[in-house]
Amino acid sequence: MQRWIIHIDMDAFYAAVEQRDNPELKGKPVIIGGAGNRGVVSTASYEARKFGVRSAMPMVQARRLCPQGIYLFPDHRKYARISAQIHAILDAFSPLVEPLALDEAFLDVSGMELIAADPVAIARQIKRRIRDELGLTASAGVAPNKFLAKLASDLGKPDGLFVIRPGEEQKVLAALPIKRLWGVGDATAAILAQLRIQTIGDLARMNPENLARRLGKAAYELWQLANGIDHRPVIADNDPKSVGKELTFEHDLHYREEMLAHLLALSEKVGWRLRRLGVAGRTITLKVRFGSFRTITRSRTLPEPTCLDDIIYATVREILTQTALPEGVRLLGVTVSHLSAGISQTGLFIAEEQGKKLAVYSAIDKLKERFGESIVRRGGLVKTDTDD
Repeated sequence: MQRWIIHIDMDAFYAAVEQRDNPELKGKPVIIGGAGNRGVVSTASYEARKFGVRSAMPMVQARRLCPQGIYLFPDHRKYARISAQIHAILDAFSPLVEPLALDEAFLDVSGMELIAADPVAIARQIKRRIRDELGLTASAGVAPNKFLAKLASDLGKPDGLFVIRPGEEQKVLAALPIKRLWGVGDATAAILAQLRIQTIGDLARMNPENLARRLGKAAYELWQLANGIDHRPVIADNDPKSVGKELTFEHDLHYREEMLAHLLALSEKVGWRLRRLGVAGRTITLKVRFGSFRTITRSRTLPEPTCLDDIIYATVREILTQTALPEGVRLLGVTVSHLSAGISQTGLFIAEEQGKKLAVYSAIDKLKERFGESIVRRGGLVKTDTDD
């Protein structure tokens, strides 16, 4: 049976929602993101992108490029509610839906002939339902695997439908810039440029063993992707095995103090999500990706499960302290796994002091549920924009 994956990606999701809900914003450059000089752009409307504004760009730079833009703080409660409506639509088309974020997901529609004649027809139906029911547009990519499907949805933006059929992989990939390949950032692209590799096709023709001498184990994965090979399955997110959050930085970090500030923000995100799910976990993992794209993970397993921000942060702080950082850091991530269900203030077998902390967190969580996740921040926390 031929494998078919659809990647659905909402078009400028946050900005599109605001334009939908406020007709005065339609056709205007709308930029969603953190306020202040340290904020970054979460989403820019396509009108704003004409001025060079992009996601993850520092807000200061965005204001220079587009001073006439309309700058709004994100309403994450509203976006999460609409995201749930989007995912409800996706669930109607396949039992295998893997959410990647609020605004995108993979669907495995292999063998779904009873729903539609072919996977392209399914993608069209999904796009039509999102437009008709929610007043929003989505781009869709249809391909034999996840990498190609995600690439296809990006090639078709905005409001597009791009199909890569078996046998067409090299025709589509060959001329694309090497940075369109998953896992290729500035540092890796610079190494590949030294090898005269500028396009995905250049990489596909390389001997992977020769490539590994410069890039290490990551070379084999990159070579496979360059040849359109990706065997990863679509994993339905019905019963999460872990809760995590990661953040890629505009510029590599070199100072541990700055990394710790971001880890504190990530720990707060993860703790809040654990409590919303009613779970706690025993294993806490720190993920570090360096500028060269080398990635390491380090874990600690606690004697008791936790869903408290300060315990998560103290653990990743200790891990970072004991981790060598020979180069700049481009990504940090915090994950809690080995989850236990049924966690509540009265359900945890915890010391009195921990019970008091959980009561405080529960009060803060209620504020976040009502006013948004950013309503409460620690005094020493830098503005990191780790929100989805």
